[in-house]
Amino acid sequence: MDGLADLLRGIRADEALFDRRILSPAGSVRLDSRTPLTICTLVRGGGRIVPESGPSHALLPGDTAVIRGPAPLTFVADPSADPSVDPSTDAPTELISGAYRAHTDIGRRLPTALPDLLVVPDPDGDHRLLDFLSAEVAADRPGQQVVLDRLLDWLLACTLRAWFDLPEAHAPEWYLALADPIVGAALRAVHDAPARPWTIAALAAEAGVSRTALAERFTARVGQPPLTYLTEWRMALAAELLTEPDATVAAVARRVGYADAFAFSTAFKRVRGLSPSAHRTAHHRAA
Repeated sequence: MDGLADLLRGIRADEALFDRRILSPAGSVRLDSRTPLTICTLVRGGGRIVPESGPSHALLPGDTAVIRGPAPLTFVADPSADPSVDPSTDAPTELISGAYRAHTDIGRRLPTALPDLLVVPDPDGDHRLLDFLSAEVAADRPGQQVVLDRLLDWLLACTLRAWFDLPEAHAPEWYLALADPIVGAALRAVHDAPARPWTIAALAAEAGVSRTALAERFTARVGQPPLTYLTEWRMALAAELLTEPDATVAAVARRVGYADAFAFSTAFKRVRGLSPSAHRTAHHRAA
């Protein structure tokens, strides 16, 4: 099981919104796109992301910020934020942003695993890919939107991989619990074979402990009992599968471990708040 891969499962930009801003010193732009997830990368210059409350975050070339939800933030060009830039010059600052348009593009698991704002420093100082991204956003070429959508997915995956490696990252409990030899074994079993008819006894056998030991330790590390987690994971997978063009409710039910489509629909509505058919309709309307 790859925890990050499961967190990013089903994420796919579709007609993502892109913006490229060239700002003079002290110029600013409000980052309030009213989208569920926005990624901003500083290509050149220096600046700061300033929330309505709390401390600002300096951005250097190559740094990337991920903003969850329609957060009322402002980016202010600030040459002094980059010590390599002579503050007496009028060198412009270039900021590129990409936003996922709908929750159906990113699912529910990812946003709940992220803070409102996170900033990841440039890992290696190689700006060739940033220059390529800048050129693509500014261009008007055939297939441009498809290229930009895939670049946004790539940028998100790389940024979050770097973020979860940082000591200040607040990864979700289940992500951290993968390192536990007992709980991690149960989590990997559930993620690798969600359709298997799991019971507490079967999961305990995978972990090599008693049912009581697994239930207590799993709940303490993950924050919910094993079978509750299993149901939520199955429904997350089902939500993704239901968006496939030819998927039926009965077929999706079988793929996530339900022989009875009615029982699956009841569980899906309890966990996700709407029926499988309503979820699929909402996805198609947003697409």
